[in-house]
Amino acid sequence: MCGRARCSLRADDIPRACHRTGGSVRTVNMDRYRPSFNVAPGSNLPVVHREDDGSDSEAVVLHCMKWGLIPSFTKKNEKPDHFKMFNARSESIGEKASFRRLLPKSRCLVAVEGFYEWKKNGSKRQPYYIHFKDGRPLVFAALYDSWGNSEGEKLYTFTIVTTSSSSALEWLHERMPVILGDKESSDTWLNGFSSSKFNTVLKPYDNSDLVWYPVTPAMGKLTFDGPECIKEIKLKTDGNIPISQFFFTKGSKKEAEMNPEEKSSCEKSVKTDTSKCLKEEPEHIEQEAQTSLAEKEEPEYIEQKVQTSLAEKEEYDFKSTVPSLSQEGASKCQMKRAYEELSADSKLAMDETEKLITSPAKKKGNLKSAGDNKQPTLFSYFGKS
Repeated sequence: MCGRARCSLRADDIPRACHRTGGSVRTVNMDRYRPSFNVAPGSNLPVVHREDDGSDSEAVVLHCMKWGLIPSFTKKNEKPDHFKMFNARSESIGEKASFRRLLPKSRCLVAVEGFYEWKKNGSKRQPYYIHFKDGRPLVFAALYDSWGNSEGEKLYTFTIVTTSSSSALEWLHERMPVILGDKESSDTWLNGFSSSKFNTVLKPYDNSDLVWYPVTPAMGKLTFDGPECIKEIKLKTDGNIPISQFFFTKGSKKEAEMNPEEKSSCEKSVKTDTSKCLKEEPEHIEQEAQTSLAEKEEPEYIEQKVQTSLAEKEEYDFKSTVPSLSQEGASKCQMKRAYEELSADSKLAMDETEKLITSPAKKKGNLKSAGDNKQPTLFSYFGKS
């Protein structure tokens, strides 16, 4: 579809843009022409067509008409709707009554500097400006007609012929205007009388000199006009950014901000230091790893370590209150004292046992009084159990 265009050409440049340099050019209603960057159906645009006197002369007419065809058989009291037929499909112009009768003598050329097309993305629509790379005007194939209203006024209107989109533009839209890229194709459409001739130009324009870029969505409003309509904009990338991109591990944000040279140097330095550590002290690293793993897997180790520390502290406090001895002397003293204590306890136990065995049995009533006058012995503790 072609529903918006830019036509800011000067009136005298339009015949030359349509390759009409020879012969006379007659103008009609050109005082109605207003150059614009945002032309829509219902606007006045200059078109070039042959003189309709039936001759084969090269004489052409530069005629300002309204965009949006109103067929001549439309009722005189009907309100014209220029958006109803502002385009005509090339595949059906030979079949529909509104266009078929215009093919023999009512073909014309429309010169513009570019046109707009919208790319649909869900509920959003992004406009693109399409034009020739070298800035020369685009020439469209078109059909025109005249209609008289109830007030006796004669209105000339035209429609732009469209075709299927080229392979380069099919991503944007399935249809595009028929672009006549050279003088030969323009002459074929304007002057060719046989249908087999002009049908050859009704095809997509595939040359690489047709380019495009995104423009502001504001130009979708009919009142928006001026150079801002064709100013290129940068589209926001709405690609699917993974959520992990919004989170950074420690140091990763700083690393991301490094330039490639700093990052490479940093990585090289880390690798060198790591290799050096692994080379010099592999046993030390392995031992620390095993110790950490043991502490994690066996929590009793922590309690044992605390008790050992307390015992060492008590031993240190005890040693600080007595004269310091040599390691060998202290060991001998401790062994002698333990031996003497064990011997004394053993002798006392044997004496008590012997007395119980050799003494006569006492009465039950005297056991308490006898026991009250003596100190409990080691054997008495064992006897109670």
